[in-house]
Amino acid sequence: MKLSDKPRSADPEVNLTSLIDVVLLLLVFFMVSTTFVKESEISVRLPEADSAARPEPVDNRIDIMITEQGTFLINGRELMNNRPETIRKGIQEVSGGDSSLPLTISADASARHQDVVTAMDVAGRLGFEKISIAAVNDPQE
Repeated sequence: MKLSDKPRSADPEVNLTSLIDVVLLLLVFFMVSTTFVKESEISVRLPEADSAARPEPVDNRIDIMITEQGTFLINGRELMNNRPETIRKGIQEVSGGDSSLPLTISADASARHQDVVTAMDVAGRLGFEKISIAAVNDPQE
């Protein structure tokens, strides 16, 4: 005696066509709705130290030196404090308002990065375009 007269069912099929359609539509949607933003860029010319070529000394130039303690010296004269207003007045006094003079910023290896950025910012706001960061040769080389 046969207990089960049920016909054997076929294996279920998975139709992936609609899933692929949805994925492609999402891909197209995201490609169309994406915005491409071009980030602003700053061009930086890195200094290179060359022991063979020494620059000729220029009489009319401005040297800003930053010590380890954060003291600013402009052409060898120490400033009272390191506030941006004081640095601006010192640079204006030395330059006489001439922003075409070359300006060199040199800092002690242990000086704070913020002090160097402050000096660069003040010089840039005063209109100086020839700003250099001093590169010193390592005496052990």
